[in-house]
Amino acid sequence: MLKSERLRTKDTVVLNAIVEYYLKIGRPVSSGFLFQKKIVTDSPATIRNIMSKLEEMGFLNQPYSSSGRVPTDLGLRFYVNSLLEGAPLSFDQISLLSQDLSIKKGDLNLLLHQASRVLADQSDSVGFVLSPRISRIHFHHLRLIKIAGNKVMIILVTPYNLVLTEIVATDACFDQGELDRVSQYVNQSFPGKTLLFVRDFLLGELPKYKSRFEKAFNKLIDLLKDSITQEDKEEPIILQGASRQIDNFAAFGLEKVKFLFQNFEEKASLARLLSDLISLDRVKVFIGLESNLPAISDCSLIFSHYGDKSQVLGSLGIIGPKRIPYRKIIPLVDSVAKKLSETISLNSQ
Repeated sequence: MLKSERLRTKDTVVLNAIVEYYLKIGRPVSSGFLFQKKIVTDSPATIRNIMSKLEEMGFLNQPYSSSGRVPTDLGLRFYVNSLLEGAPLSFDQISLLSQDLSIKKGDLNLLLHQASRVLADQSDSVGFVLSPRISRIHFHHLRLIKIAGNKVMIILVTPYNLVLTEIVATDACFDQGELDRVSQYVNQSFPGKTLLFVRDFLLGELPKYKSRFEKAFNKLIDLLKDSITQEDKEEPIILQGASRQIDNFAAFGLEKVKFLFQNFEEKASLARLLSDLISLDRVKVFIGLESNLPAISDCSLIFSHYGDKSQVLGSLGIIGPKRIPYRKIIPLVDSVAKKLSETISLNSQ
């Protein structure tokens, strides 16, 4: 039986009240304070007994003798689980989101930066968006352009009329005529597929080809391999609002803040975590060590996914202190994810 299943209704009321007030004031909450706020009708002594029980169960902690209690990560988890059904944002916030998330000229990258900025501005924390990997996106049209030396620009037009570009350094030596021919072949043969699918198909089917295009196909495979390898080495995370964390994390000490930002710059572990969880169908919250990322062990990570009508494209969310206002942030992340998905899907009409 889970610990939360052994809590009575009154226990739950007291626990959630302590978490709510702790998130607001950042100080231990006493039984006298809860009695004054009329959280329950019991005496301060009865409330203290409830708090002692919650402490024994691991939901609360007493920082020092005769102080009030603060929630542990387990207590925060219990509270957050009660919010995950999600309360709607106020009308004014929803109206603001509709103004801030608009798309211009099919520029997906600009749209994702807008989403990251909205998350940061509305939460006063770090807003992030995990960008889609170009090799894993279903495409409607492909164009390959030789730009300089051994570099090729991949231009991908998605079924929802957004344009993604990537410059790939490759050992394969193309002329523009070859790039045009293989682009035409890919567009005719693989509509609605991904570049990853094209690469794997050609690796399996190329031995059957004995045509004048065989050499070009070999080089196309090399180009796609180089593109995917390059993607795997990059950290496709857009972060905004990081400078605000100096204030939010001041209590952790300067060295902790420096360590945190050094890891933000590297970002690879966070990208892998989000990629592994990208198909989740609801808002997810990691508190402290639940993320298994030491760099954000003193933080909470709230995230969801976005996409078009047929495909999940990436994740987005908030990184902030564990004392973040979850009642606001959870529906904020959910609303931004839904609005971003809606904007992308409407772009195809």
